[in-house]
Amino acid sequence: MINRTVTFAKQNTPESWRIAARRAQLEAHNVRLRLAVPVTTRTEFANIYHCAIRKTASQWITALFGDPLVYRYSGLLPYVPRYYKWQHPEPPPRHRIALSMFLSHHKFETIPKPDPWRAFFIYRDPRDMVVSSYFSTLKTHGPMGDIPQLRRELSARPVKDGLIHLIGHHNRKGTFRALRSWVTAAQDERIALFRYEDLTGARQAGELDRLLRHCGITIPPDDLATLRERYSFARMRGNQPISHYRKGTAGDWQNHFDDDINRAFTTATGNLIELLGYPARPQVPSPRPGGH
Repeated sequence: MINRTVTFAKQNTPESWRIAARRAQLEAHNVRLRLAVPVTTRTEFANIYHCAIRKTASQWITALFGDPLVYRYSGLLPYVPRYYKWQHPEPPPRHRIALSMFLSHHKFETIPKPDPWRAFFIYRDPRDMVVSSYFSTLKTHGPMGDIPQLRRELSARPVKDGLIHLIGHHNRKGTFRALRSWVTAAQDERIALFRYEDLTGARQAGELDRLLRHCGITIPPDDLATLRERYSFARMRGNQPISHYRKGTAGDWQNHFDDDINRAFTTATGNLIELLGYPARPQVPSPRPGGH
């Protein structure tokens, strides 16, 4: 019952209302942080930038970096550009952690940034991203931007045709090019790349510590353990009435990709999988002549 109610509200509330409500919630949250949470350690960086493509745990990162413990040991308040109708290349406010910036490396480079700063980019096996995007668009994602039209298009197709259509949609929107732009950019010590699978899987503890250290945020061991427990991916997924953390299992794409889908994906992405270091699709051996 709760799931259906939340889903109905998400699908039927105008986007402008939902964004205004989230902006109000974030501002109230930040007021509470300022009033109730003493800052014990400040990061040396004027701003931190979280860059991503969609379906890479951006809501999880937003929740994590909005936690009072992160504020206590950084002194930076969370800022979600979309809630404020942010337009590239406007600089986000100073002394903020700018979260869920969906843009290419080139566009990020053109944003004025106060020194010193840090940024991180989270990427994921794009085949899992496609599958996650398919089910989210079809069932749970709020009706923002082109989602309503895309939902109608996917609903009118079988799953296989819908996945192929979605691959083409992401290709036309530049999703795969944006991902490629980050992993092929020249190395910059101010920017760190993280794999979704590492941040949400068995290596989460070490990767979360590496992420925070990259951002100049040093959290004492006991508080860091609390933060890890609070934002374990399994716990976050289980707490969602409708899950943006639907499955999150690395390699789930293998349950959905067949030869035709894989061919469409490879045509759209070229050598992206190899470039990212993910395993290629397992080859099914052909039957031997006379075999069964």
